[in-house]
Amino acid sequence: MKNTRSVPSSFDLVIHGGTLVTASDTFKADIGVQDGKIAVLGSDLPGLQNIDASNRWILPGGVDPHVHLEMPIGNTHSSDDWLTGTIAAACGGTTTVIDFAEPANGETLEQALLARKELAESKAVIDFALHMTLTDDEPSILRQIPHMLELGCPSFKTYLTYEGFRLSDPAFLHVLVAVTDAGGIVLVHAENDAIIQHLHEQFRREGKKIPVYHALARPPLAEVEAIQRVIAMADSVHARVYIVHTSTAGGAEAIRVARQQGSLVYGETCPQYLLLTSRELERPDFEGAKFVCSPPLRSAEDNQVLWESLSRDTLQTVGTDHCPFFFRGQKDLGRDDFEKIPGGLPGIESRLALIHNFGVWPGRISLNRWVQLCSTNPAKIFGLYPQKGSLLPGADADLVVFDPNKRVTITQTLFHEQVDYTPYEGFELLGYPVLTLSHGKVIAENGAFLGTRGEGRYLARKAQA
Repeated sequence: MKNTRSVPSSFDLVIHGGTLVTASDTFKADIGVQDGKIAVLGSDLPGLQNIDASNRWILPGGVDPHVHLEMPIGNTHSSDDWLTGTIAAACGGTTTVIDFAEPANGETLEQALLARKELAESKAVIDFALHMTLTDDEPSILRQIPHMLELGCPSFKTYLTYEGFRLSDPAFLHVLVAVTDAGGIVLVHAENDAIIQHLHEQFRREGKKIPVYHALARPPLAEVEAIQRVIAMADSVHARVYIVHTSTAGGAEAIRVARQQGSLVYGETCPQYLLLTSRELERPDFEGAKFVCSPPLRSAEDNQVLWESLSRDTLQTVGTDHCPFFFRGQKDLGRDDFEKIPGGLPGIESRLALIHNFGVWPGRISLNRWVQLCSTNPAKIFGLYPQKGSLLPGADADLVVFDPNKRVTITQTLFHEQVDYTPYEGFELLGYPVLTLSHGKVIAENGAFLGTRGEGRYLARKAQA
C-alpha cells in the first residue's frame, strides 16, 4: 500500500503516526498532502505543517448519500440549512453529502439542479452532490434525463408513496427505462401507498391521532411488498436501483434474495433503524413525535437483522436520511393529529461514531466494513470514487482522525445540528472523530468548527461503469 514515487522536499501537510483504515486494509503510515490531494503514503515524510495522529485512526472522510437540507415540506422546511447542516456533518467526520433537487411545477430538471447547486454553493462548508427527484413520467421530463448526466447528476430519486411525489407502477417503469438507457441509477422510497392510505383512513375514522399511529399506519408489510415490487420491475428492464432507508427484516431479506439471483439492487439503512425502535413513539406528553419518520422505527428484531445484513453485504451503505425539525414549533404542528407531524430525524453529525460504537466494538461489523459502509461504498455507488472514499494517492485529502478511546455521552448541546433535540440523547460512545480535513485543510477539531462558509464544492459525478 505504500507509494514509493519521488516526493517533494516537503509536503504542504503530513499526518504522522496514525493507523490508516480503509475499506480493505489497516496499516500504519504517514500521509503526505499536497495541493489538497493525498500525494503519498510513506514514513518519515517532511511537512510544512505536521499533525500527530499517534494512537488514532485515519479514515477517508465520511460520505453521506442521503440528506435533506433546507427541504420544503408542507408549510415548513427542514431546520438545518446548507450551512448548519454541513458544519454538523464536518464535526461528525462526514466530508461529502448528497442531497436532492426537486423541480417545482413548470421547472426543468436543469433549472432545479442549478438552483439547488447555487443555494448549496453559497453556504456549504464541505463538498456535495445532488440526486434529481422525478415525480412523473411525462415524455418532456424523461427526455431531459441524459442531459442531467452531462451535468454530473446520474442518480434519480423516486417515491412509491406521498401525494405529489408518488409514481404509479407504469410511470415508475417508464422512469426505470429512461434512466437505465441514459446510464443512471434510480433511488426508491419503497412503501405501498395503498396500504398506508387505507390505514390512515381507518385511524381517522377511529379518532386515533397520537404519534404511535404513524408507525402503525406504515406496517412492515408496506415496505416489504414495495421493495419486492421495485425489484421485479427493475429486473424486467435490467435497471440498477438503490433502496433508500431499508427499515425491516423482510425488506432486507427481499434485497438479499434478489442480489443472490443477480438483480442490480443496492440497499441502504440508517442509524435510527439500527438503534431505535417504535416504542420511542409511545413516549408520553407528545414526546413520541420526536421520533416520527418514514418509514417508521421498527422492532428490536428488525434492528438485529439489519445489522446482520450490513455484515453480510445484503445492505451496502449507511446513510442518515437527515431531515431535522424542531420539536417546538415544527413537530408540534401535529400535536392533535399525527398526520400533521413533519416526518424526519436529525442524524448527520452522529452517524460515524454511532456505527463505530454499536457496530465495530461489539463485533457486528469489522473496522474496515465500517469505513466501507460509511464512506467507500457510497462513493463507489454514486460515482465519486476514488476522488472520495479512499486514501489513494490522487484522492482528495478529505480525512478524519478518529480517536478510538475518546468517551462521549451524546446530548443535544454537543451537536451543531440546528434542532432542539437528538434522538440519541444519553447514548454513551467509545470512539469519536477529533479532526476533520477537507481538501487538506482542517475544518473541525474536537467539536469546534474551523472551516469557512461556501468552501464546499459541487461534485459532478459520472455514472458507474
